[in-house]
Amino acid sequence: MNNTIKNRSEILFLYDVSFANPNGDPVDENKPRIDEETGINIVTDVRLKRTIRDYLAEYKGKDVFILETRDESGKLRTKDDRMRDFGSNEDIINRCIDVRLFGATTAVKDKTMTLTGPVQFGYGRSLHKVNMTYIKGTTVMPAGVGKEQGTFTEKYILPYSLISFYGIVNENAAKNQNIPLTDEDIDLMLEAMWNGTKNLMSNSKMGHMPRFLLQVVMKEKNYQIGELNKRIKFVHDVEDEELRDIKDGKIEIKELVESLNANKDKISAVRYVADERAVFSLNGEVCDIDDVLKGFYAEKLSF
Repeated sequence: MNNTIKNRSEILFLYDVSFANPNGDPVDENKPRIDEETGINIVTDVRLKRTIRDYLAEYKGKDVFILETRDESGKLRTKDDRMRDFGSNEDIINRCIDVRLFGATTAVKDKTMTLTGPVQFGYGRSLHKVNMTYIKGTTVMPAGVGKEQGTFTEKYILPYSLISFYGIVNENAAKNQNIPLTDEDIDLMLEAMWNGTKNLMSNSKMGHMPRFLLQVVMKEKNYQIGELNKRIKFVHDVEDEELRDIKDGKIEIKELVESLNANKDKISAVRYVADERAVFSLNGEVCDIDDVLKGFYAEKLSF
């Protein structure tokens, strides 16, 4: 337990999607999730965790517990099957990075596991209203014997959505539940958020790009600034529904920087990476994010 995380940290993650579906709702024709009252696009924390899990399993070769696996005949394996891949609950925790990060709640015959993950994300929300588009197409192959023409296809996409996620790494949740979550685990998760988003290359997900990732590591015990995602804005001159690219606006960070400066004595370090096409502004003026964060112990991440 000596190498488990000791500090609380907060995470702000921005990524955008262009002519894609960031998170379809299976009970509503797989349409992108939209808050009907505000027109804001919503992405569940489960979607983000799926991106992280898939990257860690497929690209980093890590053991991931919540993973789609199939038997030799191609059938999906059950929870019991997955539990039998490992030994005790302790074995699952020690081997599976996603359980150390996000916890797990599962129950099969004679075996249960209930862990609250030290890492928690809220729902992702777009920084502007979105405009859902319905697209219909055709296929060249008939769907069955006796049919002579291809069938119609249909899907719902968003022409553009810049999405922000906020998360917290809770050192107490790890300590109190004896979860050996390490700083190395957190580093891998950050890499998975960035590179995993880039690697969403299915037909419905093509067009995802990470734009900004910030980790604020606190030295003050049991303390966080909170709601970092509500301290940024996407400022643009066109109507929300006309947005098509990150270059159509600027990421205004005035309130975020003010919050960081107000809590400077409580912050141990800020770690970040920014996409070269993202434009930041401070109080309306275009700024260099590297210069803005110079006043902190800042580490520029490279994945």
